[in-house]
Amino acid sequence: MNGPSPGIAGLDTYALVDGGCRVEVIPSRGAIVTRMCVDGDELLYLDEATVADPAKNVRGGIPVLFPIAGPLPGDTYSVGGQAYSLPQHGFARKLPWTVRQSDASRLVVALSSSEETLRHFPWRFHVTLTFSLTGGRLTLDSEVENQDTRPMPLHLGFHPYFRVPDAAKAQARVDTDATRAWDNWRGQDVAFTGLTLTEEEVDLHLKDHSKPGTTLERGPGLKPIRLSWSPEYRVLVVWTLLGKDFVCVEPWTAAKGALATGEGLPQVQPGARMSLRFDIQG
Repeated sequence: MNGPSPGIAGLDTYALVDGGCRVEVIPSRGAIVTRMCVDGDELLYLDEATVADPAKNVRGGIPVLFPIAGPLPGDTYSVGGQAYSLPQHGFARKLPWTVRQSDASRLVVALSSSEETLRHFPWRFHVTLTFSLTGGRLTLDSEVENQDTRPMPLHLGFHPYFRVPDAAKAQARVDTDATRAWDNWRGQDVAFTGLTLTEEEVDLHLKDHSKPGTTLERGPGLKPIRLSWSPEYRVLVVWTLLGKDFVCVEPWTAAKGALATGEGLPQVQPGARMSLRFDIQG
């Protein structure tokens, strides 16, 4: 079992290496991938100051979104007539994950329910997340086990910040056949006719993206990033900010607020497990 090395702010960091590719993960900081470098090309944006400050949500890398992706209406939802609260994107990205196995190109981490998580998400669960690096491809395999006695909603997602220079956004593209979207910045449903990544903020939740993946064209001089995912990821979110060198391309299992509405939300049956995969090819 390979051990960690001190990384940002001295945090234990696990490195996966295969040929000219390197991935770095910090399990104690929400199992976040902080770096993916393919033959000298840094694929991810990262604000290291947010990693170093435990009071902040990390801006950059690949945060894990669980047990909710996006915000809740009023930050609350109801189960059996009782109200529960969850912060945007859930608690998994803030909690330490336990390392189960590590070697040169593979890392397995786990997160289980606790008294604290049950106060916000009243299901007992066990999540295993496996990072595997093969050539220029990083695979994130998630296995979610429902250890409770009732079906558990699965609102899981990933929030990769891909490095796209702000000056290149006019030429950047995300491949999609979507025709409908929720414009989260403007707070309205819209007919989707294409992405303009040079606006002050782009926060589009593509409702009918039908492909189990997409390609991010990052502009002149940068190789495209190809993404693929399990069919359970049903919503594609694209987010960026003017003046920032990133474009986030995020697969979610359901639309924002689904934990409150139940709309399109996968369920894991009691005692069962659900496995999902997300591939990033640089």
